[in-house]
Amino acid sequence: MARIAVIGAGMGAMATAARLAVAGHQVTVYERGATYGGAVGRYARDGFVFDTGPGLVHLPAVYRDLFVKTGKRPLEECAELVQIDPAVRYVLPDGRTLTFPGGSHGGAAAAVDAAFGPGSGDRWSAVLGRARDAWDATRRPLLEEPLKQDRSALGRDPYPALRGSGLLRRRPPTLAEVAARELGGDGFDELLTARVRAYGVDPATAPASATVLPYMEQTFGSWYVRGGVRELATAVYERCLERKVAFEFGAAVREVLVQDGRAAGLRLADGTEVTADHVVCAVDPQLVQAPLPQDSAPARTEPARWYTLFAALRGARDADAVHRTLLGPVTVLRPDDPATRPDSEHEAVTVHAVVTQGSAPAPTAEDLLTAAARAVPGLRERLLWHELRTPAEVGADTGSVDGRVPAPSLAGAGGRLLHPANTTGVPGLYLAGGWAHPGGGLAHAGMTGALVAGLIVEGADFRGSR
Repeated sequence: MARIAVIGAGMGAMATAARLAVAGHQVTVYERGATYGGAVGRYARDGFVFDTGPGLVHLPAVYRDLFVKTGKRPLEECAELVQIDPAVRYVLPDGRTLTFPGGSHGGAAAAVDAAFGPGSGDRWSAVLGRARDAWDATRRPLLEEPLKQDRSALGRDPYPALRGSGLLRRRPPTLAEVAARELGGDGFDELLTARVRAYGVDPATAPASATVLPYMEQTFGSWYVRGGVRELATAVYERCLERKVAFEFGAAVREVLVQDGRAAGLRLADGTEVTADHVVCAVDPQLVQAPLPQDSAPARTEPARWYTLFAALRGARDADAVHRTLLGPVTVLRPDDPATRPDSEHEAVTVHAVVTQGSAPAPTAEDLLTAAARAVPGLRERLLWHELRTPAEVGADTGSVDGRVPAPSLAGAGGRLLHPANTTGVPGLYLAGGWAHPGGGLAHAGMTGALVAGLIVEGADFRGSR
């Protein structure tokens, strides 16, 4: 039985801790804040409840697998996940709307045909078909296997851009170029770029392989957790407690200790030293003094910054409301969940805006209310109060530098959108969570748990999760 110290209590950290504990190790989690979950928090006021982080779960199989592998009770007995349908409604710049059904490729194609004319659905399906090819080529090495030292294969874009489109003459196309050339204008390209932008990925600079993100959603669906995604964090935390994982809250880590060339423990901010056989850093490595080699440095690309507005509304949610609406860089979430509102005569609405490097200036509360009013009828008249959560507040709550939020890893772009490997080159020191391979997002961060636990338990024989 090894003593393992985990830095941070985010979703990736807890997924790692639970898997290591069930393997028989003594695991202690050290968290600078007062609670678990990292970015998956909750804000409550006057009977309204909002998720402070992601509002939906993609690839729920990641967490189903976690619960299967760490205990007797499956995820469904610990948290209620519901697939949202419709999956998403787009409000295009000219005011037109387009609603995609949940989990149906054929239904999506039919909706596109209705909005953009006959044959448009076939073009959309063809792009998603090429995205499937990119998914099949990279799913294992990008999501389920430890990152190899030779990353040249993942540096090449696996998306098979349409021949004759003019996109293969000089360099691999960007996601925005694929959307414009293979879908066309009139708002059609927005169906692809808006979905990718919602992950904190800039379509203008992202490789075409970013099409795997909308492909993943359309294939595996988007899921809501009753009571809010914070309930998923609570379920994972409680599973950790069941597996005898210890948590130390209010315990900021200053430094990873090294002895005889390998990780040997932690030094906390109060000077306390903790010995350990293995250390798992599940926070932004910039926050901790750690002997990371150059190839384990934080990702070179600038992570996105998120602005979130909570809106408390009087009046019942209208009957034809959808859970998620995309308006360019803005996402509006309207869960039909009694747990989020004081009663049936009120509604809790969350508005997200992502700002990527080189994109538009930071939005104001007025900007977000104006955008949300295009998705929520009568929003201004119904508004009781609103509150804007800025990246500075995200940073204060989660400890992330400048409130930055990591995006998922993507193949292509010469490897610049990959995250550091889970191994560091320092024996006994591992990286987990959204700042490590395979990157940010609930599903990707959860995958680090399987990867890091496999590397510690199986060592050099570990070939990836199954």
